[in-house]
Amino acid sequence: MATNAGSRRFRSDPGLVARMSVTMFLIGALYVAVVALLIAQHVSVGFVVVVAGGLLFAQYYFSDRMALYGMGGRIVTPEEAPELHGIVDRLCALADMPKPRVAIADIDMPNAFATGRNPKHAVICATTGIMRRLDTEELEGVLSHELSHVAHRDVAVMTFASFLGMCAGMITRFAYYSGLFGGFGRSDDDDDGGAPALIIIMLVSMLVYIVSFLLTRTLSRYRELSADRAGAYLTGRPSALASALQKVTGDMASIPTRDLRSAEAFNAFFFTPALANGFSISSLFSTHPSLDRRLEQLAKISVELGQPVA
Repeated sequence: MATNAGSRRFRSDPGLVARMSVTMFLIGALYVAVVALLIAQHVSVGFVVVVAGGLLFAQYYFSDRMALYGMGGRIVTPEEAPELHGIVDRLCALADMPKPRVAIADIDMPNAFATGRNPKHAVICATTGIMRRLDTEELEGVLSHELSHVAHRDVAVMTFASFLGMCAGMITRFAYYSGLFGGFGRSDDDDDGGAPALIIIMLVSMLVYIVSFLLTRTLSRYRELSADRAGAYLTGRPSALASALQKVTGDMASIPTRDLRSAEAFNAFFFTPALANGFSISSLFSTHPSLDRRLEQLAKISVELGQPVA
């Protein structure tokens, strides 16, 4: 395996880290603003926060099981998948990190994902479609990207980032149904100002949900770029990761639309998003950077390492 000095462990990009930190700060600031508004309006949303927190805790704690179940993945032993385990073993040794469980999803869609609340409770899964299409170096590049997500605890980061959006969405529903069943229908004599307050909370919650959604997607794109960078430096072969990206993205067009649509809910986990034919989405709403942006970054790393650009 080709390596270079300083390729041990996953390297970070200070610029990306700074942008991710700013995004997380803005998400936190939004959370504080929402809480302040609710306090000012004398609204108790403890139940909403508890429910949202419980759902997100379940998502965080059982993320590996839910992702495997949703994609039809199963844990495999080294005897069942020696090549896959061999790649993961080598990468974990290079990165000096615990080896996650290894799984395979028997589907034709070429993709891979990693999930789990921390490196000791993680799982890395490759589809049979990606294993059939990529050579060993390309698959190693993909798995190094996924292991970077594990090492950097991206599941925990994204779970925290999505907490505000979930709370805002639930508060919006809470305000709507409170008004629907009495709050908006009272007369001026009976109304103590509750209806206007509910309307304000609902509108602000909707706005906060939209903004937090955009910020969370921005953070997701940053983390994908960070994983590409860290994975490329770990293996010392950014061109292999670039080749895998091009193959996987190009072959998505051959996957039946029904299969892609059923997998779109897991896009945040995937190496590349599963987008059904004819489906387009603005870059503002995408979980991943554009292919061109990812290839551009990998080309710069190749030049930095003194390697030919793919």
